[in-house]
Amino acid sequence: MNEPSAMKTETPRPIKLKDYRPSDYLIDHVDLDFSLAPNATKVTACLKMRPNPAVQPQPQTLRLDGERLELNEIKLNGMVLDSDAYKVTETSLIIQNVPDNDFKIEITTTVNPQANTALTGLYLSNGVYCTQCEAQGFRRIAYFLDRPDVLATYTTRIEADLDAAATLLSNGNPVERGTLSGGKRHYAVWKDPHPKPSYLFALVGGNLMSVASTFRTASGKSVDLRIYVEPGKQKRCDWAMDVLKRSMKWDEERFGREYDLDVFNIVAVPDFNMGAMENKGLNIFNDRLILASPKTATDRNYLQIESVVAHEYFHNWTGNRITCRDWFQLCLKEGLTVYRDQEFTADERDRTVARIESVRLLRAHQFPEDAGPLAHPVRPSSYIEINNFYTATVYEKGAELVRMIETIVGKDGFRAGMDLYFARHDGDAATIEDFLKCFEDATSVDLKQFYTWYNQAGTPELVCKLIYNEKKQTAELDIQQIIAPTPDEAKKKALHIPLKLGLLDQDGNDFALVLANGTMLCDGVVHATKLSQKFKFKNITSKPVPSYLRGFSAPVKLTAAQSDQELAFLMERDSDLFARWQAASDYATRLLVQLAKAPDPKEHIAHMQAFARALEQTIADDSLASAYRGELLKLPSEADIAREIAKNVDPDAIAKTRKLFAKTIGKTIGGTLEQIYAQMVEGDDFAPDAASAGRRALRNASLTLLAYRGTAKDKARLLQHYENATNMTDEAHALMLLALLGGTARVHALEAFYERWKGDHIVIDTWFATQATMPVRAALGQVKRLMRCEQFSMTNPNKVRALIGNFAMQNPSQFNRPDGKGYAFVGAQVLVLDKINPQVAARLLNAYRSWRSMEAGRRQHAEATLSKIAQTPGLSSDVYEIANKMLDG
Repeated sequence: MNEPSAMKTETPRPIKLKDYRPSDYLIDHVDLDFSLAPNATKVTACLKMRPNPAVQPQPQTLRLDGERLELNEIKLNGMVLDSDAYKVTETSLIIQNVPDNDFKIEITTTVNPQANTALTGLYLSNGVYCTQCEAQGFRRIAYFLDRPDVLATYTTRIEADLDAAATLLSNGNPVERGTLSGGKRHYAVWKDPHPKPSYLFALVGGNLMSVASTFRTASGKSVDLRIYVEPGKQKRCDWAMDVLKRSMKWDEERFGREYDLDVFNIVAVPDFNMGAMENKGLNIFNDRLILASPKTATDRNYLQIESVVAHEYFHNWTGNRITCRDWFQLCLKEGLTVYRDQEFTADERDRTVARIESVRLLRAHQFPEDAGPLAHPVRPSSYIEINNFYTATVYEKGAELVRMIETIVGKDGFRAGMDLYFARHDGDAATIEDFLKCFEDATSVDLKQFYTWYNQAGTPELVCKLIYNEKKQTAELDIQQIIAPTPDEAKKKALHIPLKLGLLDQDGNDFALVLANGTMLCDGVVHATKLSQKFKFKNITSKPVPSYLRGFSAPVKLTAAQSDQELAFLMERDSDLFARWQAASDYATRLLVQLAKAPDPKEHIAHMQAFARALEQTIADDSLASAYRGELLKLPSEADIAREIAKNVDPDAIAKTRKLFAKTIGKTIGGTLEQIYAQMVEGDDFAPDAASAGRRALRNASLTLLAYRGTAKDKARLLQHYENATNMTDEAHALMLLALLGGTARVHALEAFYERWKGDHIVIDTWFATQATMPVRAALGQVKRLMRCEQFSMTNPNKVRALIGNFAMQNPSQFNRPDGKGYAFVGAQVLVLDKINPQVAARLLNAYRSWRSMEAGRRQHAEATLSKIAQTPGLSSDVYEIANKMLDG
């Protein structure tokens, strides 16, 4: 039996922020009792409740949320209720005539974990009982006030067969364990003393092994740390445990936040809709974000584990101790915590490289959201299905807003504001207004205009023009803010945009930035607050080269009339390393856009060679970090190029152009690339530290451009790189290149990789992804064949993302085939998945978000597929909302 979201018999109605009202009732404490069984788990929830004094007049009817629950019994203050005292609907339990003072409700229900393929609520993952309650999964476990502004303490008792679930975990601290039925069954009791909303509840029961360690907090308390995994995988937990302890120490030092329970547990399972979940004291993870070893995990995997483990731990304060008043405030926990995990990564690794990776992710995922039918503010004003708003806008753009606050109020002011936020709202369900008020009160900085960022969708474009007056030795900067209309709003307001810049002399030195009135700019930041604004700088003794948007000080698009020569100059000399990378990216993107539109791109070889030589000057500087030089060698992606073209995009032309560009660079600076490749050779001892990972990144980036050059020597080098690989970073990268470039080597490498790794469900995802992203006509047929592979499963989100998701989102030329077959295939899978797991189906549907930017023939095919999906009866609210926005936007 499948467990999709409840079928909709009528058009789903949006939920609006302006309609928010406090809960009629509050829950002070929850006693939960679980008797675990695969097909019939019995759940008894005892709720100590009271009317909310903030709501007047007080109601007499209690409405509790609940879905797909079998109701067994209800007791009110110990008395069993007759069936005429309550009403059950598909989504709620309504109890009439409840007391007007404190009362106790005890409700017993039965749920079916085995049938729950939607993986929300209580479900089974490879024999392990597991929960996922964010955003609204607790209502599939028990009838409840399933909303984030109802906070309660919890005591949870779990009972199960000892041989089926030897490990029993929940939130908080363990307080009791025992055996029953002559030792065949056992139980555990957990108590969480910190009030929390229901979405932070967690339970795990299964036969798991653990890796243990301890952490001593700043105040001297010892915390028991454990990571639970499937038997035999304990040796792949060392990195995650190391990250956890570093995260705990960093949060104490950077934000003064100490952990507040006696234990901290992590459980890794193979079936999970998201990356991980920050449940209080019991984080549940997709196992691909915990398990790592040199032979099975790439440097990218190690970095993702580092980021996500830190992210979920940091939620203990920004999300758990202080949670959201309602789901419209989701960015208050997610955007803020992304900012915190980005800062952790920057401190642990190379700060510039970390910033480049964050910006690349933002542009690849959030900018297209802002530019398409799914555009929404960081704090949306309405939604139909909250699961659809776990987006790059909420997470990545939300983090950029926090970073801009730090830029505006300064580092000390930012820390003071955060300290006040923690002190003022600990134990609260807060709002964006609460958050910003803390910074205003701590620093006396007015953030009223900045608040618009949270409520206005769209990516601002800053058009910058610098006019130099040689006689007066002044430079005047003209800034125009352009914010294009979005589906929800035609006319946009001016934003407060902190723009960090530099003016360079001909030797690459920064001029002191002094405004005409004598004010020295703090950190080189001007504050653009109007749609049109001018800033004049004095004492500029020679014509400067402007360096804009240093450190990516705001999530904007920048338009400035800079020549190829100026960009090359910035690549080689800018004192801001992020700006150097940005100049290289802008230079390459400009050329690639021009080439993609050119009748014969080969006529522009000289321009490509000029770029290559400028690039060579920069990467030859071995004083720069290896990881940074590796970033410089990465070309803009096909999606980056398409985003710049914006209209009538031809993915085939882009793919062809990018391949020619890479080949030209390989030919032009091949000698330097060969030297770097040889210099970056390491021994057999793999280390996941930043420096070692940086050397591998630079070596593999060089290998990529040499492989595109495509000489017999290059092909032999690539094959040798694959065959001699001693770690998954090198093995997977070479496999990707062999698959990309084709030939018999591709077939042999893919077959060998499968035979080596078919027993590892995480590594085999690399094999699926490699074939799904091959930019060849046969890719679609191969994906269809791989769906019949015994390693693939439509009920496992990781497998769906690895194969179908990568084809749809990482293979532009084949998903956007001119015959429309890529669209039709993915659309068919969306409909299949909607009956299994609506969240995964809706996320897959996001692949169509840029369909209107395609050329006319492709647009027609995409629209036909989207219309077919939208008109399908019985869609989940998840898919219904995305499909209709795609068509209406």
